[in-house]
Order: sequence, then C-alpha cells, then structure tokens
Amino acid sequence: MARNDLAERAAAPRQPAPRPLLTPAARPWAVAVLVVCVAVTAVLGALFAHQTRGSGLDTAVDARIQASLGGHPALLRGVALLGSAPAVIAVAGALVLACLATHRRRGALFVLIAVPAAEVTGEYVLKPLIHRTLEGDLVFPSGHTTGVVVLAAAIAVLLTGPLRPPWPAAVRLLLVLAAFLAAGLTAVAMIGMGAHYFTDTVGGGAVAVAMVLATALALDWFAARGGQRKSVSAPMSSVASSSVRRVWR
Repeated sequence: MARNDLAERAAAPRQPAPRPLLTPAARPWAVAVLVVCVAVTAVLGALFAHQTRGSGLDTAVDARIQASLGGHPALLRGVALLGSAPAVIAVAGALVLACLATHRRRGALFVLIAVPAAEVTGEYVLKPLIHRTLEGDLVFPSGHTTGVVVLAAAIAVLLTGPLRPPWPAAVRLLLVLAAFLAAGLTAVAMIGMGAHYFTDTVGGGAVAVAMVLATALALDWFAARGGQRKSVSAPMSSVASSSVRRVWR
C-alpha cells in the first residue's frame, strides 16, 4: 500500500511554481531601497509641511534649470505630457495587455496595483497631508514625476526580474534606461515650467519607487504563502485518500 501511494504521488502531475516578480537575491536590496524611499518621503514631507516657498537647494537647482530651459515653454509642455494622467493610463494599460498576452498574469496584477496605488498615495494622501504649495497649488510630491517614475520602475521589474521576456539583455537594458530617461526629463520639465520645486520631484520619485517595490514584495510574499499551503494540503489529502482505500479494501 505504501508503495502504491508513493507511485501515485510520483505519477501525479505537478503544477509548475509561478514565477515571482523579484529574485530571492534581489529582495533584500528591494527592501533596503524601499526603506530609503519611505525615509526620504517622510523627511522631505516633514521639512516642507505647510511651506509656501522652496528650500535653499530648490532655489539653486530650480534657478539653474529655469535659466537654461525657460525659453522653450512649448518643449517643456510637450515633455511634461509624458507624466499626464492620460499618458500614464495609456502606458499602464499597454503593460497590462502585454503581460496578459504573454501569459504573465502576475505581471499584469502587479501593474494594476502599483500604478494606481502610487498615484492615489501621492495625490490624495500626501499632497493634502503635507500641504506644500506653489502659487496656491499643492505640489509635494509631484504627480507628473510620480506617474512616469512608477511606470519606469514597473518596467524595470518586468524586464529584469524572473518575468522578463526572452529578449536580448541589451535590448531590455536599453528599454529600462529609456523609461528612466523619460522620467528624468519629465521632472526637469516640471521644474523648468515653474510648476514644481526640485524636492517635489524627488518626493514623487521616492513615492513611485517605494510603491513599486512594496507591491512586488507583497505579491511575491502572498504567492509564497499560497505555495506553502498547497504543499501542506497535498500530503494531507493523499493520507486521507489512502485511509479511505484501506477501509474499503
């Protein structure tokens, strides 16, 4: 009987373990970066809460950017569109569809959670809570910067982690660099137009990266927990079925 049970277990088809979003080696680094991003957001938020002017760092950086690019308002507005809500929604939707089309449902769920969570946290939680203003508008953290950085960070996870497509490493690296370049240009454009202080864009980037890493870590943790439960329930069910067979025999 014991041999029959072992043979049945060996013959039973096993479901392949779902691929995580982050490799085990990357998770400690992801936790460390997450902690740094949360700390940066908290410190900047505390320093600039209810402020109506920039810091000394903002004055120095903003003045230099505006002096260099202030004469190109049309270009700045065009670049800033990369972080607008329609653009962020369109790119996020394309990522979700690409993940579903390539049977990466975990990647689609990851994007569906991380992008809206970052935007909602920045716009509806942190901006009213910190209440830093520029010409009467709430500006910390920068929503445009949050939008493009959360997309860039999500693309980095999808193209470099276990869910990465079978493309050459150079192609995937170029796409990640292009995504972060677009994010950096958007932040510069927001400063150049005078719509944000430099530290607003830093806060937006920190919020975005923190939300992407928190989402990836949480999804991997829940998946690991689910796998442990299945591995425990499988031997129990086989023992129960063996007991039933003994009774009937």
